[in-house]
Amino acid sequence: MDRAGARATEAGRAGAILKARKKRDRTFRVVAATVAFCGIIPLLVLLVDVTSDGLGYLTGSFFTNYASRFPDQAGIRAAIVGTLWVTGLTLLISFPVSLGAAIYLEEYAPRNWMTGVIRTNIANLAGVPSIVYGLLGLTIFVRFFGMGRSVLAGALTLSVLTMPMVIMAAQQAIRAIPAERRLAAFGLGASRWQVVRFQVLPSAWPGMISGAILALSRAVGEAAPLALIGYLTFIAFTPENPGDPFTVLPLQIFSWITRGEEFHGPAAAAIVVLLVLLLSMNGIALIIKRRLGNRR
Repeated sequence: MDRAGARATEAGRAGAILKARKKRDRTFRVVAATVAFCGIIPLLVLLVDVTSDGLGYLTGSFFTNYASRFPDQAGIRAAIVGTLWVTGLTLLISFPVSLGAAIYLEEYAPRNWMTGVIRTNIANLAGVPSIVYGLLGLTIFVRFFGMGRSVLAGALTLSVLTMPMVIMAAQQAIRAIPAERRLAAFGLGASRWQVVRFQVLPSAWPGMISGAILALSRAVGEAAPLALIGYLTFIAFTPENPGDPFTVLPLQIFSWITRGEEFHGPAAAAIVVLLVLLLSMNGIALIIKRRLGNRR
């Protein structure tokens, strides 16, 4: 009886502890869900407000017209084309350089204090405010190299901004590759480059591409670096080469918002277009990571 009573007592204590843990777990879930909704609800209200204000301006002419002094005739053709130009050049410049830097740091660089300093500085550069990169672009690309307010100067500025983030994403993707795969390739007589080319890169490719697209989506939404350089917001033409002046969607939105209440409708419509572009880029990054990741 004593043993049976002790077992019953222990079972009761274990049951009470389990019930308490479940109660704390439910409480934590409720608190976490409440906090999440507190952050999501204002965003949803903002999206609904912007969409309701700009929905009437989302017509075919809004995408084909240039900026105008009249709200009903204003469009985002120059801003859309300028955004595509800058985004494409930024990707072409930043991705190869960032990929090469990540491969060197993870596969070839010696593990010493200098490499540690470089890695730390890259992580710090990823958190530097974007306006600092605008100052860098204004000083180096616009003035020192004499590129002026061109597409190339803007793309180089945004490339410098995105490269730390792309490098870090590529490093994380390379580190995720098991060391056993490298050792097996070395055991079969493969060289360092063959291991990187045929074992590391194919497996790390999904993480690299998704990281590059996410970093690029941040560059698409940046206005401070380009505004600091002094790009135009009223352009009645589209750039045809990297040396032409241009504008982008964030600068066009900023210009319309500051021009008066009558331009708030076109600004809201441009915000909707920019949000769709950013969400599409993030969705593409997620799809690429999942599909390519499943093929490894």
